[in-house]
Amino acid sequence: MNPSETPEPRKPKLESRIPIEDLLKDFVGRAGELLQAQERTRGLLEAVVAVAEDLSLEAVLDRVVTSACHLLHARYGALGVIGEDNALSHFITVGIDSEQATRIGPLPTGHGVLGLLITEPVPLRLHDLRQHPKAYGFPQHHPPMKSFLGVPVRVRDVVFGNLYLTEKDGGGDFTPEDEDLAVALAAAAGVAIENARLYEDARRRTSWLEACMDVTGRMLGGDQVDRAENSALNLIAARALRESASHLALILVPSSPGGPYEVAGTAGERGDDFAGKSLPMDAAGVHEVGREGKPLCLDDSTELLGIAGHAGPAKLLIIDLTAQGAHHGLLILARDPGTGNFSKTDVEMGAVFGSHVALALALERIHRLREQVVVFSDRDRIARDLHDLVIQRLFAAGLSIQSLRRFTTGESALNRIDSVTEELDTSIRDLRNTIYSLQASTHEREPLSGRILQSIQAGAKSLPYAPHLTLAGPVDSLTDETTIKHLLAVLTESLSNAARHSGATSVNISVAVHEGRLTLEVADDGCGFKDPAPGNGLTNQARRAAEMNGTYSVTSAPGKGTSLTWSVPLS
Repeated sequence: MNPSETPEPRKPKLESRIPIEDLLKDFVGRAGELLQAQERTRGLLEAVVAVAEDLSLEAVLDRVVTSACHLLHARYGALGVIGEDNALSHFITVGIDSEQATRIGPLPTGHGVLGLLITEPVPLRLHDLRQHPKAYGFPQHHPPMKSFLGVPVRVRDVVFGNLYLTEKDGGGDFTPEDEDLAVALAAAAGVAIENARLYEDARRRTSWLEACMDVTGRMLGGDQVDRAENSALNLIAARALRESASHLALILVPSSPGGPYEVAGTAGERGDDFAGKSLPMDAAGVHEVGREGKPLCLDDSTELLGIAGHAGPAKLLIIDLTAQGAHHGLLILARDPGTGNFSKTDVEMGAVFGSHVALALALERIHRLREQVVVFSDRDRIARDLHDLVIQRLFAAGLSIQSLRRFTTGESALNRIDSVTEELDTSIRDLRNTIYSLQASTHEREPLSGRILQSIQAGAKSLPYAPHLTLAGPVDSLTDETTIKHLLAVLTESLSNAARHSGATSVNISVAVHEGRLTLEVADDGCGFKDPAPGNGLTNQARRAAEMNGTYSVTSAPGKGTSLTWSVPLS
C-alpha cells in the first residue's frame, strides 16, 4: 500500500451494543432482586424483634401470627397449639374480627389440612386449599380461602403448633421464598415461645409460693383472721382458687374412714351449693390421694361432684392435705374445660401449697391447745388465790364478827351480827363453788386428737417413717377416760407390734367417731403372718374390746400385711 494513501476509517459495528443493553437490564434486575431480598430480610428481622418484645405467652403467639401476615402479605393467619391429645387446644387468628368469629362458631380442632400438618409436621404450600384431598370444608359464614402456606413451630425439637397463612395479597400463590421466610420466622417464634413458657412457669411458681407464705402467715397470726376452722378452710380454698385459675375450690374432710367426705371449706361461683354436703369419694384413684399424698388430675367432674362446666364436664385437680402424719382432708379444684387442663406447674405447686397449708392447720391446732393451757393455768391460779386468800380472810372476818356477841346484849345488834355472819357464810359457799368449777375446768385434758398424736409419736420412735393418721368425726368430743385409756393402749400396742415384727414400709392409722361408735383401724404393708406369735399383745387388745362390749378383729396373711380393727360403743 502506498504510504501516501490515507486509509478509510472503519465503521462501528451495531451488533456490539446489544450485549451491553442486556447486561444493563440483567444488572437492574439483579439489583431489584437484591433490594427485594434486603427488604424481606429487614422485614424478617423486624418480625423477629416484634415476636420477642413480650414475655407473655398469649402476647407472643398473637405477635407471631400478626408478624407472619405482615411479612408474607397474607390476609388471614392463625397459629394452632397442639394439645396433649394431639389435637388443637388453642387457635389464635388474625384477620377475622370477633363478630365474624362468633358467626363462624367453634374454633377448629385439627381436621382436614390442619390435621395433616399435625401428623406430618413439614412445610406445606397449596395453590387452592379447597382442592386438597384432605380438605375438610369451611363452616357457614367462613370467609373464602384459596392460597395456603403452613409451617410447623418447633420448641426444643418438639412441635408446639403450626403457623397457617392464607390468601396471598394480589391473589397469587405463596412462593418458595415465602416458605423460607415462614420457616425462619417459625424457628425464631419457637425460641420466643420457649422463653415465654419459661417466664410464665417461673411467674406461676413464684405466685404459688407467695400464696403459701400469705395463707400460712395469716392463719398463724400475721393478720386478724377468724380462727374458726371453717373460716381458715375458706381462706385456703379462696387462695387456691385464685392461683389455679379455677372456677370452684372445695376442701373436704373425712367423716369416717373409707366413707364419704364432708365439704368444710368452699370458694368460687358454686361453692355455696356444696357447703356442708357429703360427697361419695369412690371415683377411681381418689382414695389413693389421701393414702399416697400424690395429686390427681381427672378429666370428668360428673362422677365425683355431679357438675359440669359451661362447655362440658369440668377438669379436676385433687390435692392431699397431710402434714406430720395427720390427714386434714382433700383440696379439690375444678376448672371449666374451655380454659384447658391443669398445667404441670399447677399440679406440682398445688401439692406444695397443700403441704404448707396442712402444716399451718396442724400448727394452728397446736396454737389453740396452747391457748387453752394458758387459760387453764390462769384458772388454777385464780382458784388457789381465792382459796388461800379470799376465803381465809372472809372466814376470819366472820369469826371476828361472831366474837362481838359477847360485847352486846341488844336484840337488834345480835340480829344484825347473825345477818352479817350468814351473809359471809353464803359468800364463802359461793366462792367454794366457783373454785370447784374452775378446778373442774382446769382438769380438762387436751383434746383426744392431741393425745393420739402424742401416742403415735412415742410409739413410732423406732420406725424410720411417720405413720399416716386419719381422724374422722367428732373425735375431740370424746371425754370418757376409760374409753380413751383403752383406745390409747390398743394404739400403742399396735404400733409396737408393727415396729418389732412387721418390717412394714408404711402404717395407716384411722380413728373415727361415727354413729355412736369409736373405731380404730391400724393397717401395715409388712410381712404379715399366718398364726400370731405367742404373747399377750393381741389377747390384751381383744380383752379391752370385750370389757367395753366392743368388737375386735385382725386380718393378716404372709406377705400381705396386717389390718387391725378395734371398735367399741360410746355411751
